[in-house]
Amino acid sequence: MLGDERKVQAVLENLDTAPISEAERALFRFVEKVNRESERIQQEDVDAVKATGWSDEALYDAITVCALFNFYNRWADATGVREHPVEVYARGAERLATGGYAGPPQPPPPDKK
Repeated sequence: MLGDERKVQAVLENLDTAPISEAERALFRFVEKVNRESERIQQEDVDAVKATGWSDEALYDAITVCALFNFYNRWADATGVREHPVEVYARGAERLATGGYAGPPQPPPPDKK
Protein backbone atom coordinates (compact mmCIF):
# COMPACT_ATOMS: atom_id res chain seq x y z
CA MET A 1 0.00 0.00 0.00
CA LEU A 2 3.00 2.25 0.27
CA GLY A 3 2.73 4.96 -2.31
CA ASP A 4 -0.94 4.32 -3.08
CA GLU A 5 -2.79 7.03 -1.17
CA ARG A 6 -6.12 6.16 -2.82
CA LYS A 7 -5.90 2.58 -1.60
CA VAL A 8 -5.02 3.71 1.93
CA GLN A 9 -7.96 6.14 1.91
CA ALA A 10 -10.27 3.37 0.64
CA VAL A 11 -9.20 1.11 3.53
CA LEU A 12 -9.79 3.91 6.03
CA GLU A 13 -13.22 4.68 4.57
CA ASN A 14 -14.55 1.14 4.24
CA LEU A 15 -12.48 -1.98 4.84
CA ASP A 16 -15.16 -4.19 3.27
CA THR A 17 -15.10 -2.45 -0.12
CA ALA A 18 -11.44 -1.42 -0.26
CA PRO A 19 -9.46 -2.86 -3.21
CA ILE A 20 -7.27 -5.16 -1.10
CA SER A 21 -6.81 -8.91 -0.78
CA GLU A 22 -8.84 -11.01 1.62
CA ALA A 23 -5.61 -11.69 3.53
CA GLU A 24 -5.04 -7.97 4.01
CA ARG A 25 -8.67 -7.50 5.01
CA ALA A 26 -8.33 -10.28 7.61
CA LEU A 27 -5.14 -8.74 8.99
CA PHE A 28 -6.74 -5.29 9.27
CA ARG A 29 -9.74 -6.78 11.07
CA PHE A 30 -7.40 -8.54 13.47
CA VAL A 31 -5.41 -5.33 14.02
CA GLU A 32 -8.63 -3.44 14.70
CA LYS A 33 -9.54 -5.96 17.39
CA VAL A 34 -6.03 -5.68 18.83
CA ASN A 35 -6.50 -1.90 19.03
CA ARG A 36 -10.06 -1.81 20.33
CA GLU A 37 -10.46 -4.90 22.46
CA SER A 38 -7.16 -6.70 22.89
CA GLU A 39 -8.36 -8.32 26.08
CA ARG A 40 -10.86 -10.29 23.96
CA ILE A 41 -8.38 -11.77 21.48
CA GLN A 42 -8.92 -15.53 21.36
CA GLN A 43 -7.11 -18.36 19.64
CA GLU A 44 -9.93 -18.36 17.07
CA ASP A 45 -8.99 -14.80 16.08
CA VAL A 46 -5.39 -15.83 15.54
CA ASP A 47 -6.40 -18.97 13.65
CA ALA A 48 -8.72 -17.00 11.35
CA VAL A 49 -6.05 -14.53 10.27
CA LYS A 50 -3.43 -17.27 9.93
CA ALA A 51 -5.83 -19.21 7.70
CA THR A 52 -5.50 -16.41 5.14
CA GLY A 53 -1.74 -16.94 4.92
CA TRP A 54 -0.21 -14.76 7.62
CA SER A 55 2.62 -16.29 9.64
CA ASP A 56 3.17 -16.17 13.38
CA GLU A 57 6.00 -13.72 12.73
CA ALA A 58 3.76 -11.41 10.68
CA LEU A 59 1.12 -11.42 13.42
CA TYR A 60 3.77 -10.75 16.04
CA ASP A 61 4.99 -7.78 14.00
CA ALA A 62 1.43 -6.45 13.52
CA ILE A 63 0.67 -6.77 17.24
CA THR A 64 3.96 -5.08 18.12
CA VAL A 65 3.33 -2.16 15.76
CA CYS A 66 -0.17 -1.71 17.21
CA ALA A 67 1.16 -1.79 20.77
CA LEU A 68 3.91 0.71 20.02
CA PHE A 69 1.57 3.15 18.26
CA ASN A 70 -0.89 2.90 21.15
CA PHE A 71 1.92 3.58 23.60
CA TYR A 72 3.31 6.53 21.64
CA ASN A 73 -0.13 8.05 21.10
CA ARG A 74 -0.91 7.87 24.82
CA TRP A 75 2.54 9.18 25.72
CA ALA A 76 2.23 12.09 23.28
CA ASP A 77 -1.27 12.95 24.49
CA ALA A 78 -0.31 12.81 28.17
CA THR A 79 2.90 14.82 27.80
CA GLY A 80 1.45 17.46 25.52
CA VAL A 81 3.59 16.60 22.51
CA ARG A 82 1.87 17.91 19.40
CA GLU A 83 2.22 17.34 15.68
CA HIS A 84 4.92 19.12 13.71
CA PRO A 85 4.14 21.29 10.70
CA VAL A 86 3.75 19.36 7.43
CA GLU A 87 7.14 20.63 6.25
CA VAL A 88 8.93 18.82 9.08
CA TYR A 89 7.36 15.50 8.08
CA ALA A 90 8.21 16.14 4.42
CA ARG A 91 11.88 16.72 5.28
CA GLY A 92 11.94 13.55 7.36
CA ALA A 93 10.33 11.56 4.56
CA GLU A 94 12.91 12.87 2.08
CA ARG A 95 15.74 11.95 4.43
CA LEU A 96 14.39 8.43 4.91
CA ALA A 97 13.73 7.97 1.19
CA THR A 98 17.27 8.94 0.24
CA GLY A 99 19.29 7.64 3.18
CA GLY A 100 17.12 5.11 5.00
CA TYR A 101 17.07 4.85 8.77
CA ALA A 102 20.84 4.56 9.03
CA GLY A 103 21.46 7.63 6.87
CA PRO A 104 23.73 7.92 3.86
CA PRO A 105 26.89 5.80 3.80
CA GLN A 106 29.80 7.39 5.58
CA PRO A 107 33.39 7.18 4.40
CA PRO A 108 35.57 4.82 6.43
CA PRO A 109 37.64 6.45 9.15
CA PRO A 110 41.29 7.17 8.28
CA ASP A 111 43.81 4.49 9.17
CA LYS A 112 45.53 5.11 12.47
CA LYS A 113 49.02 3.71 12.51
